[in-house]
Amino acid sequence: MRKILLPSMALAVAALTLTPAADAQPTRVVPTSTQQLQLSFADVVKKTAPAVVNIYSKRKVRNPLLDDPFFGRFFGERMGRDRTTSALGSGVIVRADGIVVTNHHVVDDADEIVVALADRREFEAKVLLADERTDIAVLRINTGGKPLPTLAFHDSDDAEVGDIVLAIGNPFGVGQTVTSGIISALARTQAGISDFGFFIQTDAAINPGNSGGALVTVNGQLIGINSAIYSRSGGSIGIGFAIPANMVKTVVNTAIGGAKSVARPWLGFSGQTVTSDIAGSIGLDRPVGLLVSEVSPGSPAALAGIKSGDVVTKVDDFEINDPQSLNFRVATKGVGNSVNVTYLRDGAARTSAIRLIKAPETTPRDISEIDGKNPLQGVKVANLSPAYAEELQIDATSGVMITEMDRRSFAARLGFRPGDIIVSVNGRKITTVDSLKSALNAKAAAWAVTVNRNGQTLKLSIRL
Repeated sequence: MRKILLPSMALAVAALTLTPAADAQPTRVVPTSTQQLQLSFADVVKKTAPAVVNIYSKRKVRNPLLDDPFFGRFFGERMGRDRTTSALGSGVIVRADGIVVTNHHVVDDADEIVVALADRREFEAKVLLADERTDIAVLRINTGGKPLPTLAFHDSDDAEVGDIVLAIGNPFGVGQTVTSGIISALARTQAGISDFGFFIQTDAAINPGNSGGALVTVNGQLIGINSAIYSRSGGSIGIGFAIPANMVKTVVNTAIGGAKSVARPWLGFSGQTVTSDIAGSIGLDRPVGLLVSEVSPGSPAALAGIKSGDVVTKVDDFEINDPQSLNFRVATKGVGNSVNVTYLRDGAARTSAIRLIKAPETTPRDISEIDGKNPLQGVKVANLSPAYAEELQIDATSGVMITEMDRRSFAARLGFRPGDIIVSVNGRKITTVDSLKSALNAKAAAWAVTVNRNGQTLKLSIRL
């Protein structure tokens, strides 16, 4: 799509352009009309601002001491009561029948949500879907059948660095505010905001309260949902991040379809970002792509011929340089569709079509509590599968993981943590809950347990 400048901007730029005179000496052209001096986004704001709303959420926080009979006996009413915390954010109306998009963190655990329109009408809102991994929540308000102003989605893959954008929201609760800037960067994946992060970066001023507000193009379309800022003081320093409209649209369509969670496609391989050191070791002249480290047997990737050691560089002609980029591209494509994956093998580029499927439950979870005299007594464990890993929002898709444990338990004192994946016990490889139970039932005076914790291998030596 061709980029469109506001007509007044084009005139202003033309008025300040150096033009050669007859003697080849450049002279400045003086503006000859008011129109050439005027630069305004007023028409864009009038078109878009009515679709941006304020969101007020309330959450009751219970005083834990109220449930303690000891403190209740001695302090009674002096302990105070449950308190209510409030949060303020912004949102965008994307359907005239009352569908509103905001950030997940704006309405997280809210007991009450109120949406205030630009014309000061207020409505209670119901959460249709709240997706923490994308930080998107979809709300519905009932206006009694009266249509609402909306913002149309813009293809965020059409965005380019340098495009002019406007940020609309309610910073610090002062009221609806519009700021302007440019797209500073695309495909920001290392912002540290969420584990599914893939952001548009902008220098348009975004402050607390702008969360969930609109990032719009100069033709009045929604290109992103403002989500976070990088700041040392809490105020804007010109580094803001917005969730691309294509991801927002995917979550909205899921919510409208009645689903309570976003079904993320499963390819069946894991990988790591190619660093300079890795690039040198595998014969690449620069760090590029995602190095495939493991491929699940029978997965879509395996059926397409992807192997460990391949370097994935593109998905449907979009560059892939880290897991977040890969996740974004397949998520916005959707389950049931196919993607063309380009990868390097032995220095040659290849392309394979991969069918996107929902993560399968390849192994029953078999959630169990460990008993007996062993280091994991009282700990709950479960078999991992791609589906269960997706539910838990973790990368590992196989093995036996600690799901629950009392922080005061013997296992906790020994150093085990929820999320640890048990790799081996006294030299025996652990692949299922049954194999773990069998290894722990063997009598031993000392135990050597190997666990995988966030990709790191830890070995614990224990004497009971």
